[in-house]
Amino acid sequence: MIDSNMQSAVLGRTGLCVKRLGYGAAHRKPQSKENAKLIHQTALDLGINFIDTADDYGNSEELIGEFLSHRRSEYFLATKCGGSDKGHIWTKQNCILTFENSLKRLKTDVIDIMQLHNPSVDECVSGNLVEALQEMKQTGKVHWIGVSTNLPDLTTYLEWDVFDVFQIPYSPLERLHEDWIRKVASNGVGVIIRGGAALGEPGIGKGEKLNWDNFNKSNLDDLRGFGESRTSFVLRLTLTHPDAHTLIVGTTNLKHLKENVESVQRGPLDEDIYLEAMKRLEKLGERPV
Repeated sequence: MIDSNMQSAVLGRTGLCVKRLGYGAAHRKPQSKENAKLIHQTALDLGINFIDTADDYGNSEELIGEFLSHRRSEYFLATKCGGSDKGHIWTKQNCILTFENSLKRLKTDVIDIMQLHNPSVDECVSGNLVEALQEMKQTGKVHWIGVSTNLPDLTTYLEWDVFDVFQIPYSPLERLHEDWIRKVASNGVGVIIRGGAALGEPGIGKGEKLNWDNFNKSNLDDLRGFGESRTSFVLRLTLTHPDAHTLIVGTTNLKHLKENVESVQRGPLDEDIYLEAMKRLEKLGERPV
């Protein structure tokens, strides 16, 4: 494995030392097995040691099992439960069933982090979903439990103090959850960032034009380093937030994967550039709640 110079962070009370760039395997569209093998193995070769998937991300779990199970000691594995062919079914029984199926597809005996996939608080309560996660943990086949969520449910989930990890959407271009990242981390909970910069710039990745308009209006181009892409700048801007433990970025493009790793290897932005960028965004009214 190539030694990457990416920074690492401790994922809250899990104690897992994860690279600040993770690989998000949320690929619902078919891709060739040759490309899937290349992308997954290159991610590990470049030093990424955290992979996030879900039971309803197409054949993502099968691809991870097929191409990475022989390298299981090299990465921490997070997945999600509760899916079905007809969408999420938020019951304890279905969560446990999908967990057992995930173990088979991933060809592993242990899942490091099992997450709920954005249920509402009401769905979580009525379906006894926390109880399902705790039972998985008691088997020894799940080490830590978490939830992929956002406001307003995030506030209640944090009050419960039962989740070891939160997966939260965030980007400096869309700062709704920014202060909540701090609150989550201050409670000893691991923070996984999804969406935002991870989606890339419109026309290159899947980012939304409306959010990237803030980049233009704030004149952030003149803060970029020489030869640095906009996507790279926003990745580094996002990871300058000290409590953003790891940012999961998904791609099926080898060139983009390598560019993402190179961006994160450069490290967070200098403090003066970070503060100036955030000041410009605040002038637009882009601020946390």
